[in-house]
Amino acid sequence: MDIPVYSLVAYLVAAVLFIIGLMRMSTPKTARGGNVLAATGMLIAIVITLLLKEVLNYTMILVGIAIGGIIGGVAARTVKMTAMPQMVGIYNGFGGGGSLLIAAAEFFRYANLTEGFTVQNSITIVITILIGCVTFSGSMIAFGKLQGLVKSRPVTYPMQNIWNLVIFIAILAMMIYLIVSPGNVPVFIALIAVSLVLGVLLVIPIGGADMPVVISLLNSYSGLAGCAAGFVLGNMFLIISGALVGAAGFILTRIMCKAMNRSLGNVMFGAFGAVVQTTGTAGEEGEKVVREATPEDVTTLLGYAKSVIFVPGYGMATSQAQHHVAELATLLEQRGTDVKYAIHPVAGRMPGHMNVLLAEANVPYDKLYDLDDINADFERTDVAVVIGANDVTNPSARNMTDSPLYGMPILNVDKAKSVVVIKRSLSPGFAGVDNPLFYMEKTMMFFRDGKQAIIEILDEIKNL
Repeated sequence: MDIPVYSLVAYLVAAVLFIIGLMRMSTPKTARGGNVLAATGMLIAIVITLLLKEVLNYTMILVGIAIGGIIGGVAARTVKMTAMPQMVGIYNGFGGGGSLLIAAAEFFRYANLTEGFTVQNSITIVITILIGCVTFSGSMIAFGKLQGLVKSRPVTYPMQNIWNLVIFIAILAMMIYLIVSPGNVPVFIALIAVSLVLGVLLVIPIGGADMPVVISLLNSYSGLAGCAAGFVLGNMFLIISGALVGAAGFILTRIMCKAMNRSLGNVMFGAFGAVVQTTGTAGEEGEKVVREATPEDVTTLLGYAKSVIFVPGYGMATSQAQHHVAELATLLEQRGTDVKYAIHPVAGRMPGHMNVLLAEANVPYDKLYDLDDINADFERTDVAVVIGANDVTNPSARNMTDSPLYGMPILNVDKAKSVVVIKRSLSPGFAGVDNPLFYMEKTMMFFRDGKQAIIEILDEIKNL
């Protein structure tokens, strides 16, 4: 379509604001301002798009904006921070679903014309359909796994990768057919249906331990779907913003994979965590001795510690213990204890999950340390307190070559002088492997819900 010059200039300004906003999101101090800049860029793009003469029905658009704005505003205000991974997952799906609907609408618009359905139109539409469908259905499965509506363990079946390949080849065949013979409605509907199935089959075999990678990858897919939709509509800003989101999501995915020392292919097709394994014990082979702690035991240990490192994990998130952890840290600091937080890149169920939760509890960001920055400190630390983190603290990742965790960088919790693990049971994490840390002589197991455990410790330490 023919776009006025002022619109192109406005789109360029919006794209620049998007880029600067992304750059400012790289550090916590400027992230809020970066988010405002990116949102401003999106607002400019929306307003300029609405001013274009191609917009035919403002009533429908304004109704859609109102409904979407209300739903988004209510969700942002009411969804708990512990449910943020699910929210991100479902928003990724909505992004893919929106691109899918745009491509479908354009297909039927062109199909009803006597001419004008070009090869270029067909290519952009079928690519958008594929990416949009996979993003939508895959994100819904990811949401279901995070919400507990779908089994979090990998769901596998015989020859699943071969079946996925067969389905993908069938999708390619339908895409080529629609490019060569555009406007075939039955084939188009079949393409949508099979692409949705592919999205489900790609995500269903992925376990909960890989959710940070899946969330960031689906975020990348949603950006690519938006970019493809931009080509369908001939909208420059949608192309730029979609490409930025797609690239950023893929870079984050690579960072997550590196943090797990696994390839993206292994994450997608490895069915990580499908089988529970025993990786080792403390003491003699087959012997597992657990030192169970009481609130008084933990309080005494913390009360005399000069240095403490908290290691938050998904257990802290599910029990919503972050505020109480922050309160405990403050009390310890008032007693002269040096307190730090060790954050593993894939702790939780989305990138930055622990950072977000602790920020909600007003924990100063300079007390949060990444794996590379904190690992050397464990050997000089009196007590390491693990709150629901399992796989990211498992020592078998270093030397047990038969463990699925082997080679994954972990937090060196076992190097601390004493370790307190707050966990409801000895059950393995999402990777499905036992943790030798639980049976070490220096480890005390405090079997409680994360929030309840910290509350009991707080009650005791206030009486010291």
